[in-house]
Amino acid sequence: MLNPKTAQRKNRQSANLPSGTEPDQSGSLNTKDMRRVLGSSLIGSIIEYYDFVLYATAASLVFDRVFFANLGPGLSLFASFATLAVGYVARPLGGIVFGHFGDRLGRKQMLVLSMLMMGGATVLIGLLPTTAQLGVAAPVVLVLLRVIQGISVGGEWGGATLMAMEHAPAKKRGFAAAFANAGGPAGGLLATLAVSAASAATGDQFLVWGWRIPFLLSAVLILIGMVIRLKVAETPVFRKLDAEAAKIQRPPLMEVLRHHPRLVLVTLVATLGFYACQGLLTVWGVSEAVANGVDRSGVLNWKGVAAVVTVGVCFYSARLSDRIGRRAVLTGAGIAGILLAYPLILLVSNGTMWGFAVAVVVGNGVVQGALAGPVGAYISEQFPTGVRYTGASLSYQGASMVGAGFTPMIATGLVLVAGGSVWAVAVFWIAVLAAGVVAVRRTREGSGLKLDAV
Repeated sequence: MLNPKTAQRKNRQSANLPSGTEPDQSGSLNTKDMRRVLGSSLIGSIIEYYDFVLYATAASLVFDRVFFANLGPGLSLFASFATLAVGYVARPLGGIVFGHFGDRLGRKQMLVLSMLMMGGATVLIGLLPTTAQLGVAAPVVLVLLRVIQGISVGGEWGGATLMAMEHAPAKKRGFAAAFANAGGPAGGLLATLAVSAASAATGDQFLVWGWRIPFLLSAVLILIGMVIRLKVAETPVFRKLDAEAAKIQRPPLMEVLRHHPRLVLVTLVATLGFYACQGLLTVWGVSEAVANGVDRSGVLNWKGVAAVVTVGVCFYSARLSDRIGRRAVLTGAGIAGILLAYPLILLVSNGTMWGFAVAVVVGNGVVQGALAGPVGAYISEQFPTGVRYTGASLSYQGASMVGAGFTPMIATGLVLVAGGSVWAVAVFWIAVLAAGVVAVRRTREGSGLKLDAV
């Protein structure tokens, strides 16, 4: 691997590339290069999040019975969600490590590495013997593989978002960045459909071996993603870093913590509501609905419908943020979530398919989708190019750790403390969304800024 100085010198030299090697900056996303960039960001993120969300679905439906069955119903589910949380805890670490080298060596190399790590870990989970077969080593290995998943996806988001956004025309950055964020729900949809199909096809054997099929399919998806990702050029903004950037000896993380600590914290809080929607509705909510007697296949199918809605709303809200600003869209979506939180939580837990369907489509599809659209550009526009990968990844992945990684565990604990009632979960969700709205209002509007002048 190149050292930072050599890599930066080569990247500056590569700015003088032949015509056609850089995407068109004239204002259109409909060029050959931009289509390739956006396709790479979307498909790469879909594959990464397929693997990551697949684990979350399995944690809700499978792992408590396969790897933690000896703990009893309540504790086994809690333990399963704890392994889910481990992956989210590892995501900031991935953001730091990949952000460091992404800011020093370039975005593209890190995206290739993150995909290889994610695919390998997911396939190994699909091959992992159960606790009954391997003993206590099985859940230990499961946790280690989940850590690798977390590190990988922690590096993926920042690179995929910046790859799209730094190539895009200034007035369409929000829409371009949304291609990376849309990969999350799209990958979640693909994972949900894969688990649903495996469940339907294997029936009673699903908990025996059928659950492994979606994990093993990851090997095919990774090969497809690698072919697409290797064809994309480094971003023009990164290649245009001037000679002064090469003189900075401090690691990007140190630069971020020294000059932008408040910005990391505020953007982290601003992103929490987005991830709380995901953790409460697509992880805890799935488990809650199934535990209250709702058909498992139906729950997974409606979760898939919600993912489709999320993708559509994500792109719409991102395009809207290019017109009226990131802060306006994020504020409106946060307020809508606050008003809907309590009724949606009641619907999730009422033991009916229609209740879960309405809750997950509105809460996950509409509210989370509206928050997801602008958030990639919103965070990235707050940081300068030299530390953008690190700064944006640190705040976004920190929010993912708290907002999605711990909310299923927190919700489960709140229900236990409240004697089976779900009102405390709604209060928790409202508080997170309200904090996010306040944080958004405390930051600048970045949609009109030039990236190389931030």
